[in-house]
Amino acid sequence: MLAETSLSIWGWGSLGVVLFLVTFGPFAIFYFAFYILCFVGGGFVVTLLFGKSNSEKYLEQCEHSFLPCTSVGIPKCIEEMKREARPIKIDRRLTGANIIDEPLQQVIQFSLRDYVQYWYYTLSDDESFLLEIRQALQYALVQFSARSKETDWQPYFTTRLVDDFGTHLRVFRKAQQRIAEKGDQMKDQAEELVDTFFEVEVEMEKEVCRDLVCTSPKDEEGFLRDLCEVLLYILLPPGDFQNKIMRYFVREILSRGILLPLINQLSDPDYINQYVIWMIRDSNCNYEAFMNIIKLSDNIGELEAVKDKASEELQYLRSLDTAGDDINTIKNQINSLLYVIKVCDSRIQRLQSGKEIDTVKLAANFGKLCTVPLDHILVDNVALQFFMDYMQQTGGQAHLFFWMTVEGYRVTAQQQLEVLQSRQKDGKHQTNQTKGLLRAAAFGVYEQYLSEKASPRVNIDDNLVAKLAETLNHEDPTPEIFDDIQRKVYELMLRDERFYPSFKQNVLYVRMLAELDMLKDPSFRGSDDGEGESFNGSPTGSINLSLDDLPNVPSDDTVQLHAYISDTGVCNDHGKTYALYAITVHRRNPNSEETWKTYRRYSDFHDFHMRITEQFENLANILKLPGKKTFNNMDREFLEKRKKDLNAYLQLLLNPEMMKASPALAHYVYDFLENKAYSKGKGDFARKVPPLIQKTYSDPDHCRVAAPIDDNVDDNIPLRVMLLLMDEVFDLKERNQWLRRNIKNLLQQLIRATYGDTINRKIVDHVDWMTSPEQVADAVKRFRDAFWPNGILAETVPRRDKAIRMRTRVAGKTKLLEVMPDELKHIIGAETTRKGILRVFEMFQHTQLNKRMVYVFLERFLETLFPQNKFHELFNKLHSRSKQMQRYKQRLHSTQAPSLQKR
Repeated sequence: MLAETSLSIWGWGSLGVVLFLVTFGPFAIFYFAFYILCFVGGGFVVTLLFGKSNSEKYLEQCEHSFLPCTSVGIPKCIEEMKREARPIKIDRRLTGANIIDEPLQQVIQFSLRDYVQYWYYTLSDDESFLLEIRQALQYALVQFSARSKETDWQPYFTTRLVDDFGTHLRVFRKAQQRIAEKGDQMKDQAEELVDTFFEVEVEMEKEVCRDLVCTSPKDEEGFLRDLCEVLLYILLPPGDFQNKIMRYFVREILSRGILLPLINQLSDPDYINQYVIWMIRDSNCNYEAFMNIIKLSDNIGELEAVKDKASEELQYLRSLDTAGDDINTIKNQINSLLYVIKVCDSRIQRLQSGKEIDTVKLAANFGKLCTVPLDHILVDNVALQFFMDYMQQTGGQAHLFFWMTVEGYRVTAQQQLEVLQSRQKDGKHQTNQTKGLLRAAAFGVYEQYLSEKASPRVNIDDNLVAKLAETLNHEDPTPEIFDDIQRKVYELMLRDERFYPSFKQNVLYVRMLAELDMLKDPSFRGSDDGEGESFNGSPTGSINLSLDDLPNVPSDDTVQLHAYISDTGVCNDHGKTYALYAITVHRRNPNSEETWKTYRRYSDFHDFHMRITEQFENLANILKLPGKKTFNNMDREFLEKRKKDLNAYLQLLLNPEMMKASPALAHYVYDFLENKAYSKGKGDFARKVPPLIQKTYSDPDHCRVAAPIDDNVDDNIPLRVMLLLMDEVFDLKERNQWLRRNIKNLLQQLIRATYGDTINRKIVDHVDWMTSPEQVADAVKRFRDAFWPNGILAETVPRRDKAIRMRTRVAGKTKLLEVMPDELKHIIGAETTRKGILRVFEMFQHTQLNKRMVYVFLERFLETLFPQNKFHELFNKLHSRSKQMQRYKQRLHSTQAPSLQKR
């Protein structure tokens, strides 16, 4: 059925198509499709037009309807956009001083022009952003200026700045000493010095190390960014600080545009050398000082630069065509240049080969040394300190101290008698009081050096001593009362082979001659090719190697001494109860061995400790005597604990290294441990003169230069500054303390004679002058002219040629040595002066170390300016990523771990 239906449909359909084509033709189908398309398109157009008209009518009705009003913000925003931008008014006042504000405004303008405007105008013509940045900078400067006016800058300039410089120099000196102890010549000395420097810094500072900031440019930039952001947080109003875009711009301008270039310039060794030469430009270079620098130089680059320049000058002189008197002048110049080239060649060869002069051979080559009479040694500060060291080593210090004490007594007695005579003329009578003081002083000298109880005692004719005792008991003392015995002591020191004759054969005598500039120096003469090296008779030069290479006098290691407290008990003597300690002593010689027991009270230990710490200043920081106890000091448990502590004290005292470090200490130890009654009495030198320096209970080699130097020194600003700098530059604390005391007294007299009691006021006035508007304005102008000469950003100065930089170093060292006064050499010695000055100069030849000093000054400056903002803790956190600091904490933890485990 379905099949028939489908067949009929197809049949009728086919019939209709055939009839349609027969009736209308073959193109009828295309006409049909076109008619249908026109019908559909016309319907679409009619619908569109009808919808548009209806929509417009609807919108008209909506405009007149009662809908709510639109938001106020949109029309207001449109209105603001249509208005013209109003100019931002900026108050150009910054500090309240027009002479400062004007150059500061120029610095701000130049900074914005060269660091922001050159790229900002490519993005926008709207200047409101630039004006807001300028306003933020000015607000920060106003706050900075207000803080500066409220700050007392006198402690910063007179104390903190000097302490920080002294600490920096101490760290550098200790780093040099540590490298010298290693003696490794294969490594890069400069790199090793920098690493060692920061190792010593973290040991001294304990809490901070600046190695990353000073050695890593990336970390340095990060440190400056963080620091500037903290400053902006303090100085800017909260609204401006929360604006991140503006804050980042200002931070980058301050850190990378101003601070970083300034720090790089101040840290450049070549810039520092040029500045040193400019500072002492009025001083003429001395040929002798120049040759000393060449002979002492250990930098091959310096020697090659000088040699090349000398060769260049030599070629120029030889090319000149001259006659008459000029030819003699040119010949002398040529000979001088040839000599300079010869010295440079010889020094370069020695440094390259690593050849060192044997000290025994050196002493032999000296030939006949200059002879300095004993009477000259006793009146010369520099010579006397070496003779004093020698007498202490040989056990003859009592004779020398007696001679010096009598000299002091004579001067004092003469002055007192002159005052007494003048008072008597004026009708004032104080005869008995003055004579009583002189008698007490004379008896003190007698008891200290000549009596049977004296220890050590001056060995002199007993008849003279008895005669002196008789005179003291029955006659009034006179300034000449000790003259006979003093002459005998002088003759003894002069003639006895143990003293002055042996001193002239000792290494200390060679050191003394070098300090007095009386030592012959190696010069270079011989054939024209520079071969041949001999010693000439020049009395003004310096030996060609450091005197530190000369060995110290060896101690007698053949005698071994051991002691320990074997028992303790309580004694009762006439109603007085005290503890007594039995000390067992073993002394071993090459041919014999002795053992004995001696008994000492705690007061004996205390007196002995005071004696040796006053005589040997360095022991006060090493030896710690157990403290006293007022109540229950006879308790058995307490006595056992004190016995243990005193035993530890004895073992540390008898350590061979301790005895080697202070050879003269052995005499005091033997005297204390001998089987005899201990004769109490404070140290010889300590009773003779006031204490040299106050004891400090922190290791001076591993602490900052910030503690009080001495009594009555901290209040005297110039004395404190000069004594601190002389201590660190010339290493006076490591030398004879008698010399340091004399220098302190000399400085006190100099300051008192020059300015009197007004010196502190003058220094405060000078600090006020340094921070006055005129000086601050001058500093700002110098900064402006350095970075923007003639209002144009200065281009990066190309690094000068290495040869030029090396010659600048030589010139700087020469001028520094030349400018040192001869009086200073006479006080502390020529060799010490040279070493101290060259040490300071060498410290400034390392960029990383210079950066460390600049950052320390900057940190102290900010701590002084913002005392309430805990900048000290902030800097500790910023430097906490230091590798040296992390290693130090690990070493500290590893050393503390065993003790914690034992507990």
